[in-house]
Amino acid sequence: MSAGDVLSLAPLLVLGGAAVGVMLAAAFFRSHRLAVVLTLAALALAGAALAVAWPLAPRQITPLLLIDRVALFYTGLMLAAALFTVLFAFGYLEKNPVARREEYYVLLLTATLGAGVLVASNHFVSFFLGLELLSVSLFALVAYPRTPALCIEAGVKYLVLAGTSSAFLLLGMALVYAALGTLEFPRLVAAAAGGAAPGRLPLAGVSLMLVGVGFKLSLVPFHLWAPDVYQGAPAPTAALVATVSKGAVFVLLLRNFGPLLAPPSAALAAVLTVLALVSMFAGNWLALLQQNVKRLLAYSSIAHMGYLLVALLAGGRWAPVAVAVYLTAYFVTMLGAFGVVTVLSTRVRDADAPEDYLGLAWRRPWLAGVFALMLLSLAGIPLTAGFVGKFLVLGSGVQARLWLLAAALAVNSAIGLFYYLRLIALLFRPPAGASAPGRPCGRLAGVALTALTLALVWLGVYPAPLLQLIRLLLPD
Repeated sequence: MSAGDVLSLAPLLVLGGAAVGVMLAAAFFRSHRLAVVLTLAALALAGAALAVAWPLAPRQITPLLLIDRVALFYTGLMLAAALFTVLFAFGYLEKNPVARREEYYVLLLTATLGAGVLVASNHFVSFFLGLELLSVSLFALVAYPRTPALCIEAGVKYLVLAGTSSAFLLLGMALVYAALGTLEFPRLVAAAAGGAAPGRLPLAGVSLMLVGVGFKLSLVPFHLWAPDVYQGAPAPTAALVATVSKGAVFVLLLRNFGPLLAPPSAALAAVLTVLALVSMFAGNWLALLQQNVKRLLAYSSIAHMGYLLVALLAGGRWAPVAVAVYLTAYFVTMLGAFGVVTVLSTRVRDADAPEDYLGLAWRRPWLAGVFALMLLSLAGIPLTAGFVGKFLVLGSGVQARLWLLAAALAVNSAIGLFYYLRLIALLFRPPAGASAPGRPCGRLAGVALTALTLALVWLGVYPAPLLQLIRLLLPD
């Protein structure tokens, strides 16, 4: 490897070194604050390393990784999500009776490293290594508190189902390799475009790989784990699963499976169309039945992954723009929503019951306002980031003449509006008795929620800078 290769890999190298550094620091100095400071410094340093790698992009580093500006942009998005998760996790773990808190940040760093490998993956091997590094870290993060039985149950469910999906993924890779003799995504795309492998074996292999990808994205019918894991996981971990885990896998799907959706692979496009339709309708209809807030957000995320599939299927020049904007808005919104859940959680349990939010505007008006804005963004209301993302996704579907998917997106947005507004109405309902004063919000969590709220409004009112940045990332 050359010096340029090392500099291009600098963000990933910083994350890997930071995980080892925080682990060694925890071995000698048991200090929660020290672990948080080291983790935040590492994430900031990895973000600065993106500026070093930016002028060198695009750069192919072995057949495994392609470090281009698209990969760097999404790596920065993953780093930002991990940073906000740390800010929320500090106060959450401080009030939670966890004996050892420092290892949480080691696992968070390795999960972020796995996500970074995924978005830069150009090969089946790096795809699988990044996915497993992300998944194994999340197993432990979901069950980290250990005290509530629900956490252990959620961790075991995620472990078993993720192992099953990995088996499908490996079998699919084996079938593709048997048919084409390659594990590189570009050669797979070239073979499909040139009609070199018209047989059933490659199609079966790609279909089996989509089972593994569908599990990570919690697409219907691979979604059954999502509500249970979201409910059982600590609130900051649920935010990480909803953003970093799903975002990294979708970026890989966009970059490496998106080119396969041309006419030579029309069957694959048909399968994804069905998955998008079923995920949108099932996610929203099941969310209508939920009273638990974390389960509601889980089903909502299923529907949002269905929305994103519309842009993936639309293809063309505007699809990557729509996906990038939508994922950015989705990250900001989900992190803010779970951030409010984190702040309201107690030592006994997470704040996921309706009574935790009844009359919140009378007890903690600022938190109620933040949560209402996040829900409005998820619903796609104008002047929020969610509206801009949903508008671009819908526009890409209309431009590609995907009328069925575009109509389904519009109908499901109306369905989703109902349960979002139902929860917002609960926030502003006057309490039956005198409202007790709320507990003060932690300083780090307060800073994080303020920043996310400002980003939400700014992207909704003035999205031009983000759009200009994303256009610079697109290939000519």
